[in-house]
Amino acid sequence: MTDRAQPVFVARGVTKVYRSGEVEVHALRGVDATLYEGELAVILGPSGGGKSTLLNILGGLDSPTAGHVRFRDHQLSGATERELTRFRRDHVGFVFQFYNLIPSLTARENVALVTEISADPMAPEEALAMVDLDHRLDHFPAQLSGGEQQRVAIARAIAKRPEVLLCDEPTGALDSKTGIKVLEALTAVNEQLGTTTAIITHNVEIRRIAHRVLHVADGVIARLEVNPTRVKASEISW
Repeated sequence: MTDRAQPVFVARGVTKVYRSGEVEVHALRGVDATLYEGELAVILGPSGGGKSTLLNILGGLDSPTAGHVRFRDHQLSGATERELTRFRRDHVGFVFQFYNLIPSLTARENVALVTEISADPMAPEEALAMVDLDHRLDHFPAQLSGGEQQRVAIARAIAKRPEVLLCDEPTGALDSKTGIKVLEALTAVNEQLGTTTAIITHNVEIRRIAHRVLHVADGVIARLEVNPTRVKASEISW
């Protein structure tokens, strides 16, 4: 990361209100946030603080009630559902807490589902090698550990060469040792491909692998933290 890094996402005054009858829930309250090209950012905070809502808006899975979101030169706020679908398909990879793999397909075939609809995909074998699973290509999800399944999900997300990788609690269902393997895969993607990566977590230890940390609580970014010295995923534990 340098001072000359270009903004990838710029969010200004982003508010999200969910309504159920007469009840209003303010998930985000005027958030200003920027993610930069090539950085690994951790979005840290307690459950219910607004982290996932912010990530979903940046990724085009949801729209703000108020405020503006820009991806490079493209306005996402106010975009049609068709435009958001194209944005997600062409520019964003998603990794969630639960792997969402198809049980009847092998690791290679799960990744190939994405490569078949991408403009400039990696070979499934290449994507799986990046997450250290080139020896498990023909195994089905039931034959893989939880950490291995999550790494297949990461390979699937990166196989279309997205500019941005958005990860929502990717280690949330994993123990420390297995979670570190997943974080090693994510940092490798960030470093080797230059993919702008954002990781949501409530685990404070994970912040140590980031370039920057966005602390989110009660629907706002409470503070920003820049890591003067990052550590390798293998050096953290929880």
